[in-house]
This record gives sequence, C-alpha cells and structure tokens, in this order.
Amino acid sequence: MKKSEIRRQKVLKYLIEDYIESFEPVSSGLICDKYIPEASSATIRIDLSKLEKENLIFQAHTSAGRVPTVKGYRRYIKLIENEIAETKFHNLEFLRQILIRNYKDTPLALHYIMQLLAKETDQLSFVAEPEISLGYLEKLDVFKITDDKLIFVISLDSGLDKTVILKCDYDITEQQLKAIVRYINERLAGHRIYDIQDNLLEDLVENQSSENAILKLFLSELQNALTEISSYFIHFDGNISFLEQPEFDDKKSILTFLGFIQRQEHLVNLMKKHESNSEVHILMGEELGQPELANCTLIFARYEIFGVPGYLGLVGPNRMNYKKNISIIRDIANIITQTTQKGMLTTVK
Repeated sequence: MKKSEIRRQKVLKYLIEDYIESFEPVSSGLICDKYIPEASSATIRIDLSKLEKENLIFQAHTSAGRVPTVKGYRRYIKLIENEIAETKFHNLEFLRQILIRNYKDTPLALHYIMQLLAKETDQLSFVAEPEISLGYLEKLDVFKITDDKLIFVISLDSGLDKTVILKCDYDITEQQLKAIVRYINERLAGHRIYDIQDNLLEDLVENQSSENAILKLFLSELQNALTEISSYFIHFDGNISFLEQPEFDDKKSILTFLGFIQRQEHLVNLMKKHESNSEVHILMGEELGQPELANCTLIFARYEIFGVPGYLGLVGPNRMNYKKNISIIRDIANIITQTTQKGMLTTVK
C-alpha cells in the first residue's frame, strides 16, 4: 500500500475518533496539529477531499470541518478490526459469577447482564430471551392458582424453565388436571417444543373422542402457553440516560428512535436476517429498514444459554465507541454460552 493511502486511512481513523469524542466537525488543521504533525495542512486537505469523493466523510457547510458518513463508519470498523480483537472486557469473571449464582433464574441473570451492558456502553442495551421452541420438553407441570387460572411450568432438558399464567374458562378438578398432565408428559416429553406446537398437539387432539372434551380444551390451552413463551421477547434497559446524547436533541428524533425499538418483531427479524458466522453483527443506516434511522446503529450477538439461543446488544447513534462496544457485546455473548453449557454450569475459564 502506498504511503499516501496509509496516511489517508489514518486521517479517516483520527477524524472519526475525534468526532466520536467531541461531536464537532473535524478540520484539516486539527488533524495536522493533533494527530499527524509531520504532514502539512495542505496535504491533509487533499486527503480529506479524496475521502469525501469516496463518500466516507462529508462537509455540512463550506467553512466547517468534516464528519463521517455511514460508509465512513463501516470503513472505520474495518480499520480497527485488530484493535477490537485485542480489546477484552475487564469483568468477565464477574459476569460468570452472575450466571452461576442465578442459574435457576435465567431472566434475572440476563437482567443483571443487560444493566451492566448499558452502564459500560452508555447506550440502550437489550436482551432477547432464549428461543425455547428449539429446546426439548423434559417435563410439564401445571397448577391451579385460582378457580379460573392455571400456571404452566415448562421444563426443557437443558435445565431451562419457563412459566406462563393463563385464564381457564372451563371447570377442571385437581384430579383431572394431574391425570391430564401425566398423560401429556408420557406422550410429549423428549420432543422438541417446535414439533409439539407444529403437529404433535394437533395429532393428540384429533385422536381424542368427543367424551374427552376437557382434555381437548386443555390441549388448546397448552398450545396457547407454548405460543406465548416460544417467541423472542426483548427486554430493554429502563435507564433513559442514553437520550441525553446530542443526537436526541429534538422530539422527532426521540420518537423515531423509541418507535423503532417498540417494534420488537421487526427488530428480531432484522437480527435473524443478518445473522451470520460472525461473532458480532453491526447494522446501520439503511440496513435498519427506515430512512429516518440513518443515524442509528444496532450492534448485536447471538448467545446460547443451556443450549437455547437468544440475542443481546445495543442500539444507539452512529457516533459511538465501536472498539469498546463491539468487544463488550462479543465477550458477554461468549461468556454466557461458555458458562451455561447444555444441562450444566461450568466455571472453566
């Protein structure tokens, strides 16, 4: 690579890092004085002009400095790949202990991790709960909590439990409930939740005679319970301090951002669509599916807890600390997966 190309990459890197820190357009004079004193201001101006022609930066006003474009941020992330790889989250053992202490309460462990992620990145963090439809049913327990409400406890062979409370619009005795649950466990335990939802429950219903009305009603309730707990549900950190960033200085930008994160199904579909073999995935600009979100970035990673997959990540403005944020999300996802091996917890580092 030519010396001029190497210098131009440095100019882009320094410009973006300075802009991330200051939120001020960056001039050729600043780059020359602060970062590359061996080059003249005229040389840096030529570099900036070429970077602008590549659509990596732009100049909002004639007399102003330059700021990065979405393409510029993407090029920057490429430039710092080695730095990201070498950056490690400093508190992995603390995360491991959270998982071990709360292994019977996965949602609570994930809540703590989400709060830690928000604190470390100063952005809006989220956790999408594990997708249990890919797990296998070990046991079903159902209890009456009132005359018209049942609590379903669905245990997977991995050790993960999920519960849901549903209203029961028909009369069922404790004895009938125990008999039905025993019957279901005999026929469905060991099968994947997805297969139970997709065809096995339907087969059970079709094989029942008209005299088994209560069983048919119950199987319908079980289908509802599995549907309710099988789709991803995204939890966002409740701290709104991220809105104090200058990118959210008007009502429209705040409402657009909040509207995006409320569309959970859209967010899940985005992550599924762009998932690949990479440890961390970064979507920005038009990749988020809304022109109004051109200045926003989604960083996420897939994790597995007891062998069942989920997502975690953050959403924020394009102007963020990518080196720190990408490495934190990567390391947190990896430590969850490594610590919660299927059916067990491990403390191996």
